[in-house]
Amino acid sequence: MSVPVQPLSYALTAIVAYLIGSPPTGYLAGRMRGMDIRQHGSGNIGATNVFRILGRTAGITVLILDALKGTLAVLATPALVAALLGPDIPSGFLPVIAALAVILGHNYTCWLGFQGGKGIATSAGVLAALVPTAGAIVIGLWIIVFLISRYVSLASITAATALPLATWFTTHDPTRAGLTCIVGGLAVWKHRPNIRRLLNGTENRFVRKPSPPKQPPSS
Repeated sequence: MSVPVQPLSYALTAIVAYLIGSPPTGYLAGRMRGMDIRQHGSGNIGATNVFRILGRTAGITVLILDALKGTLAVLATPALVAALLGPDIPSGFLPVIAALAVILGHNYTCWLGFQGGKGIATSAGVLAALVPTAGAIVIGLWIIVFLISRYVSLASITAATALPLATWFTTHDPTRAGLTCIVGGLAVWKHRPNIRRLLNGTENRFVRKPSPPKQPPSS
C-alpha cells in the first residue's frame, strides 16, 4: 500500500530540512581549534559564543553558515522534494515546513544528543528566504536594541517577540504569521537562562575577546 504523495512530501521536506539544519557549525569550529566550545564561555554553540571565545573570523564564519542553513532549507528543500516526487505535488506549504524543521535541526541537533544553538542566525536565514521584508524589519530592530544595550540576548528576544507582528503587517498571510509565532516562541524559549540573568542583572554584555599583548622583539 503506497503512502499518499502529500503526507510523504511533508515528511520528506521535514527530514531533509532538519538534516540541513543539524550540522553543529559552532561546535565544529571549536573542534578545529582543539576545544569543545560547550565547555567555554556561555556553553552555547552559537555564533555569539564562538565570537567571544574563538575570535571575529570564526564567529562571523559560524554566523554566515548558520544563516545559510536556514536560507538553503527554505529555497532548496521544496524543489528537491518536487524533483523526487513529481512536479504536481502541492508545494505551497513545503517552505513553511522546511523553515520550522531547519530551525529545529539547529536547535536540537541529532549530532550532539539533541542539544544545539538558540536558532537566531538560522532563523534570520529562514526569514530572508520566506518573509524578507519582515526579516529586514526585525534584523533592523535587533541591531538597534543591541547597539543601545550591548546585550545580544535582549536584542534577540526583542526581535523574536516583534517577528509575528512584522510578518502579519507585511504579508497578511496567516500561515506565515503562524509560523513566525512558533519561530519567535522557540527563540524566546531557548533564551530562558538569559531572561533570568537579565531580570537578575547578571547577564553579560557583549565584549570581544581581548587580543593577546604583543611580545617585545627578542634581542
